[in-house]
Amino acid sequence: MLFNQLLDMPPLTTVLINKLFGDITLGGLFPVHSRGPAGVPCGEIKREKGIHRMEAMLYALDQINSDPDLLPNITLGARILDTCSRDTYALEQSLTFVQALIQKDNSDVRCSNGEPPIIPKPERVVGVIGASGSSVSIMVANVLRLFAIPQISYASTAPELSDKSRYEFFSRVVPPDSYQAQAMVDIVKAMGWNYVSTLASEGNYGESGVDAFLQISREAGGLCIAQSIKIPREPKPGGFDKIIKRLMETSNARGVIIFANEDDIRRVLEAAKRANLTGHFLFVGSDSWGAKSSPILDQEDVAEGAVTILPKRASIDGFDNYFTSRSLENNRRNIWFAEYWEDDFKCKLTRAGIKYDLGRRKCTGEERIAQESQYEQEGKVQFVIDAVYVMAHALHSMHLDLCPGSMGVCEKMDPVEGSKLLQYIRSVNFNGSAGTGVMFNENGDAPGRYDIFQFQLSNTTNPGYRCIGQWTNYLRLNAEEMQWSGGDSAVPDSVCSFPCELGERKKMVKGVPCCWHCELCDGYQYQLDELNCDMCPFDMRPMPNRTGCRSTPIIKLEWSSPWAIIPVFLAVLGILATSGCIITFIRFNNSPIVRASGRELSYVLLTGIFLIYLITFLMIAEPSAPVCAFRRLLLGLGMCITYSAMLTKTNRIYRIFEQGKKAVTPPPFISPASQLIITFILIGVQLLGVFIWFGVVPPHTIIDYEEQHPPNPEFARGVLKCDMSDLALVLCLSYSIVLMVTCTVYAIKSRGVPETFNEAKPIGFTMYTTCIVWLAFVPIFFGTAQSTEKMFIQTTTLTVSMSLSATVSLGMLYIPKVYVIIFLPEQNVQKRKRSFKAVASAVTTQLSQKEDKQNGESKSSAIVPDRSQ
Repeated sequence: MLFNQLLDMPPLTTVLINKLFGDITLGGLFPVHSRGPAGVPCGEIKREKGIHRMEAMLYALDQINSDPDLLPNITLGARILDTCSRDTYALEQSLTFVQALIQKDNSDVRCSNGEPPIIPKPERVVGVIGASGSSVSIMVANVLRLFAIPQISYASTAPELSDKSRYEFFSRVVPPDSYQAQAMVDIVKAMGWNYVSTLASEGNYGESGVDAFLQISREAGGLCIAQSIKIPREPKPGGFDKIIKRLMETSNARGVIIFANEDDIRRVLEAAKRANLTGHFLFVGSDSWGAKSSPILDQEDVAEGAVTILPKRASIDGFDNYFTSRSLENNRRNIWFAEYWEDDFKCKLTRAGIKYDLGRRKCTGEERIAQESQYEQEGKVQFVIDAVYVMAHALHSMHLDLCPGSMGVCEKMDPVEGSKLLQYIRSVNFNGSAGTGVMFNENGDAPGRYDIFQFQLSNTTNPGYRCIGQWTNYLRLNAEEMQWSGGDSAVPDSVCSFPCELGERKKMVKGVPCCWHCELCDGYQYQLDELNCDMCPFDMRPMPNRTGCRSTPIIKLEWSSPWAIIPVFLAVLGILATSGCIITFIRFNNSPIVRASGRELSYVLLTGIFLIYLITFLMIAEPSAPVCAFRRLLLGLGMCITYSAMLTKTNRIYRIFEQGKKAVTPPPFISPASQLIITFILIGVQLLGVFIWFGVVPPHTIIDYEEQHPPNPEFARGVLKCDMSDLALVLCLSYSIVLMVTCTVYAIKSRGVPETFNEAKPIGFTMYTTCIVWLAFVPIFFGTAQSTEKMFIQTTTLTVSMSLSATVSLGMLYIPKVYVIIFLPEQNVQKRKRSFKAVASAVTTQLSQKEDKQNGESKSSAIVPDRSQ
């Protein structure tokens, strides 16, 4: 089909060709005009990318043809075509390059006189310089490879063109976008960005450039793409506004990687400005943007801070002198130069058959470039010159090998064999127009050398593009020379999620490795790594910034604590009072009151009360093995001694009066010695249990980290305590409680004895009050088991309850006796001694009196018992 198309193509007069005759002809493809609107192939003239580049080829040919050492006696000519920035149009134009290679059968064609026609043979093109856009080069390369015509591009950078299985005759003096994409990835990472969007013009250049960027970013890791948007070849009205709206859907991705042509770049900037997003987007532009002014014309504020990349180049002074000296008179070989002249000087040339435009001034022809118009050398001029010189050096080497000593083109080079010329092209190695080496790798690509630019407006005396770094296989970026919107030197952020604070872990967003939510390592967790939290060991708590764990403070009940002051105060008063009672009893040991109270059991009972007060100090003292041992021993012993003595007393009273109801003989074991033996037996049971406890579980200290373990770890504390659980404490006191309850039962049973008999009623009141104290103790003690102040509350509750029970016993039983002994000595006298028989008779009489009262009779009888019993 392609050959049929070539054979049936229209006459060549429909194709505009700029010709330069020579011994060997090179083809040239340049975007002299922009893409036209729908239905029109070409638009307005492109002064820089079109005319500058085309003139660079003519300039290079002039230099080569005048060089006596390069291709001596051989002149290079050119056939230059306009691609109009459109791949399909360029394909049609480039078909002229291969016409000379097509053998067409004209045997059936005759002139009117019957003679065969004389058809001039088209010039043979040995190689093509171009094209500019990658999509155009790809389209043309597919045709040129069929006819083995080498092609050298000065601007096409699509990675696809490195595939020599498809484009084996294609070479380029610019590096491919794979290098450019690597450089752009390095730039993005150097600025600390990890979340960017991409914009690509539809076509090979834009799409393959973005594909290369995406692939390299995936391989490098740490970079995520928020949006990857393609700009259509023929965008609909409002299409660019929709693109900006899509980009704002991921507004955190401020960085925008753009592989697009100049027109699309300009329209993107215009749409961003319409959306009032000046300064929001941070553009990183490919070499199609480079350091050009046309894409940002009138959009400088939106483009401020844009970082662009451009193959390393230099301004060619010789070309500047050449181009600025061009005029309508000396540059007639360029068929488009007149159109350029009109556009550059904003004037109109008079031409036959064309009506003069009254709205524009008439061109005089005396205008001068760079004097009466703005001029700046286009960025790819250097590469156009280098591409022409590559072809010249390859032909020169080929001539030396095939035509040694020959002046001009020899038979072996007529025609030039394309596949052989390609070998010479790939072997060239010389210093180009900018002084840098020109060479090719195995894929026909030039080495990657880039300059990094930034468009700056603020705080600079020379607004415009500023070189801020280079890339030659690795990035060298001068961050201190970068400036952003408003003159800020700090690099703006383009990240999906900001780094988490210390003590926070990243909760990754599924499918987007650069996005996460920050979650605090709460409670007793610390930050193990950036993704995980872990629990601190049981004896530790997290540091304030939660980056590690620290030891939990150890506390104990201090003597200065309010929880200790009150129990100690009560205990000191109790010890003083108990000591006073003991001293008084010893001092008046043989007085009637002391003897009548049962001296032996009184001393035992007072000792128990003293020990009850004393246990307060052991409960508050700093826990240690000896302290814990004494706690176990004395905690229940004091109460056991006290209530054993009371139980023995109440039991004796109860048995005496119960026996008196039945007989006149006294009950057994009511003597003082018997009473002491019974008391010590009861105490021995407590001691036996404690010593068994010592043997099974030796006393030691523990640090309880669970007791004060609130949700806020700042208040966590380890409590130094003895190894005595609440259950162990209850068991330790349980025997004393049994004694207390039993004593209370006997006190209730003995409530009917004569009021003046011994201590039955004071003991009864003591036990009633003690029971009330301990009934109040139980809910307070166990109700605070979950409190963070558990140790303090329970210790205070226990010690105060024990002190109160001791105080009740002391106050009911002995304070009145001490008061009589000291302040009412006249009552401390011996009463009439009575026998057990008299006591029994008194009991019988009292019972009879009660029965008489119930029958309505009034009898009275006074019984004075013998207190010495």
